[in-house]
Amino acid sequence: MSAQGKFKKQLSLMDLTFIGLGAIFGSGWLFAASHVSAIAGPAGIISWLIGGFAVLLLGIVYCELGAALPRAGGVVRYPVYSHGPLLGYLMGFITLIAFSSLVAIEVVASRQYAAAWFPELTKAGSSDPTTLGWLMQFALLCLFFVLNYRSVKTFAIANNLVSVFKFIVPLLVIGVLFTFFKPANFQVQGFAPFGLSGIEMAVSAGGVIFAYLGLTPIISVASEVKNPQRTIPIALILSVLLSTAIYVLLQTAFLGGVPTEMLANGWAGISKDLALPYRDIALALGVGWLAYLVVADAVISPSGCGNIYMNATPRVVYGWAQTGTFFKVFTRIDEKSGIPRPALWLTFGLSVFWTLPFPSWEALINVVSAALILSYAVAPVTVAALRRNAPGMTRPFRVKGMAVLGPLSFIIAALIVYWSGWSTVSWLLGLQILMFVVYLLCARWVPTAHLNIKQQVRSSAWLIGFYAVTILLSKLGSFGGIGVLSHPFDTLVVAVCALGIYYWGAATGVPAHLVRLEHENDESETVSEPHHAVPLSPATH
Repeated sequence: MSAQGKFKKQLSLMDLTFIGLGAIFGSGWLFAASHVSAIAGPAGIISWLIGGFAVLLLGIVYCELGAALPRAGGVVRYPVYSHGPLLGYLMGFITLIAFSSLVAIEVVASRQYAAAWFPELTKAGSSDPTTLGWLMQFALLCLFFVLNYRSVKTFAIANNLVSVFKFIVPLLVIGVLFTFFKPANFQVQGFAPFGLSGIEMAVSAGGVIFAYLGLTPIISVASEVKNPQRTIPIALILSVLLSTAIYVLLQTAFLGGVPTEMLANGWAGISKDLALPYRDIALALGVGWLAYLVVADAVISPSGCGNIYMNATPRVVYGWAQTGTFFKVFTRIDEKSGIPRPALWLTFGLSVFWTLPFPSWEALINVVSAALILSYAVAPVTVAALRRNAPGMTRPFRVKGMAVLGPLSFIIAALIVYWSGWSTVSWLLGLQILMFVVYLLCARWVPTAHLNIKQQVRSSAWLIGFYAVTILLSKLGSFGGIGVLSHPFDTLVVAVCALGIYYWGAATGVPAHLVRLEHENDESETVSEPHHAVPLSPATH
């Protein structure tokens, strides 16, 4: 193992697009349809469109960062460039939790669906694994580890093969269910039986945003992409547009395919009646062969997604360590394979930990969705701050209309976090504030002498303000709060506060001459392409 190893540029546009689509098509599509229907009814279609629009906006914003600064673990490192190490530390912590738990969630989903064939994998009357079921999950994690231990190209080939099968089955499901389509289902209880709040809540609690969150793995492997300035934007946008189209068609087919007699008591109980949505609906319609394929795909799809996050998480750990606010041992890259193996070992250990007896898939997705969207939300503020403080930075892909797209994407991300509900917002954002306090207490040992703690706090105060305001509004609001702020007034208040915080964050970025790239030049991380300097300002070029 060598600290001098380098990432290898081996990933093509097809590899990167399949990484994005493969990360998006995990367990989300297999479980979300019935949960979305139970929360929003037929109007859940709008929830999918809102989710797709939100992630597309954030993806476009990420394109500018990914093309200008193709860095491993970019989701953690970009905030360091714009606002200093403290912000990178906060993003590193929450992203590591979200990514590593995602690996575990996907193997849990594989086991739950596999229990349709092998009941001994799951305890009777619950979703908890038996000892045999846990061993199956552990075996999958070991497989992901081995695939990622060798080289990034080995991982990409395995992912491409799995992805082909992953998309054939959803397309078959769409085609078959539309032959049983019943338009009356859309009027049995009305199109939006739970109103606007149901549509909004389904985005977070129904698993919509969880199903879409596949962009950060693309950014995490940016240092290993051929021609990243062109490849990253195309792969990001293609992944979101294709997945949105498929998700909307899947939800529409599910809504129309449900036997109408099952809706006598409304949509609210459909998630219990069709707990494994597409497998159960296929059996109810008498299409046994489709149910068989869905279960097969349900084991493979989450496994493929889990494998992608086993690949992406070490890059996040590596990126966090490169900022100087995490252990330097995780910056080591194996010279032969180009893999950050210490970070991969940490990822494997955390993934195993998350498979221990914890809440169900349904309970975890809300937390993971909120955690990941928080890491997405920082991107538009980072772009705005860098444009203000580092106008000379080379930007091969420059987002047009950033004056509108920036605040709009941040507002939507803030709303998605708020819609997660008080039970999620209170502890997740409260934990982030606690980590902020821990950083302040340990600041003297953080090797960031070029940027004093006062400047770091000044540049990161907007994020702590965002956390505090969101916690307060969540407590007062109608999404699990005490209801002082009624709907939709609470949503409007959150949007207005988010707009103010966006401009606060954009205006308080670290002046470019104070931010050092230190180990962050392309030459130290990658091989196979000539080095192109990324000037932030005359002082740092």
